[in-house]
Amino acid sequence: MTKKAKINASILIIGNEILSGRTQDTNTSTLATWLNSIGVKVEETRTIPDVEKKIVDTVNHFRSSYDYVFTTGGIGPTHDDITAQSISKAFGIEYEIHKKAFKILKDYYKPGEFNEGRQKMAWMPENANLILNPTSGAPGFNVENVFSLPGVPSILKSMLGGLKNSIVGGEPIKSLTISLRTVESEIAKSLNQVQIDNQDVEIGSYPFFQAGKLGVSIVIRSEDKNKIKVCNSQILKFVKEKKIEVVDR
Repeated sequence: MTKKAKINASILIIGNEILSGRTQDTNTSTLATWLNSIGVKVEETRTIPDVEKKIVDTVNHFRSSYDYVFTTGGIGPTHDDITAQSISKAFGIEYEIHKKAFKILKDYYKPGEFNEGRQKMAWMPENANLILNPTSGAPGFNVENVFSLPGVPSILKSMLGGLKNSIVGGEPIKSLTISLRTVESEIAKSLNQVQIDNQDVEIGSYPFFQAGKLGVSIVIRSEDKNKIKVCNSQILKFVKEKKIEVVDR
């Protein structure tokens, strides 16, 4: 059986409201979790403002550096929603009314409700492929390896299922979490040795505070569940030797 190639992606969060702190970004977590589940590793994320040059430059950098680029935000009906026209400029193609998107939106709204602002959501890069929206009608789009989704978390989440046939992933990335009642300094040397012995496995440690006590969660990530098992055994061995408590979270 031929091993699947490793596929990577980047996520570009677009919106002044994220940078100002008015809106909390949850889309990165949603996208990264979904992409990992289909074998696409997210290697970079970035948050930028609604500024055309910044969008154009970042999209061009990302699309030449990663297999897939996912943008969120900036495809709505207001004046500062400039993602679609910026991506058109990044690819050097026309920004125009997408006839199929226009029809979807016209059919979605009641007579008289499909106003000029809402018609703006049908403007996209020339010959873009649509990403259907089962929640609010307005579709996203993709051009080559760039996929543009809305910024509203619930809408974005509802659109991911429609992307499965468009994304070619590698082996799904599996993970295992071990939560310990300890501090990072207590396990740092032993954990580092496990990482040295298993360099093709990603091992991270993350402090947490629960029930008034400090703890550390160790997360092991790999495409190979057997490699995760090996790391798990090595970690539990030094945990037992150090008499550290394993806790449920």
